[in-house]
Amino acid sequence: MPGQPHEIFKRVISSLLDFFFLHFNIKVTPTGSSTQEQEGVASAQADDSFCFGEVKPIPDLSIEVIFTSGSIAKLRRYQALGVPEVWLWEDGLFTLHRLGENGYTRIHKSQILELEKLDIELLSRCVLIGETDWLEAMRTFRTAISRGE
Repeated sequence: MPGQPHEIFKRVISSLLDFFFLHFNIKVTPTGSSTQEQEGVASAQADDSFCFGEVKPIPDLSIEVIFTSGSIAKLRRYQALGVPEVWLWEDGLFTLHRLGENGYTRIHKSQILELEKLDIELLSRCVLIGETDWLEAMRTFRTAISRGE
């Protein structure tokens, strides 16, 4: 079972993204940690996941909060499932991965159209603030987004 630090980071990330979606009026369906599966191929359960536009069997974005090893193995499962973008939160940093013909490639900005205005550095900074102060993380994020930073 995930420990408290894992759950805190998971919820802070979700809260910040929820605010972003609301602020920019983005049509999204949060699919949470529902099991993503292709029978006989692969199965994964993200810490959070999202479908943009319409609901799909495989989400457009899956997010993993990692406190132990396994990021490479997890990426292989997501690749087999065909998840277009996977974000890993590990050691205080996001690494973003985009699925292409030859597997995942590390990217520095989301390539999901609805997330083009999302500043990953700002998001990361606020997640770290949220580790100890959820309210301050939300305030910092809101202020920066409202100013267009």
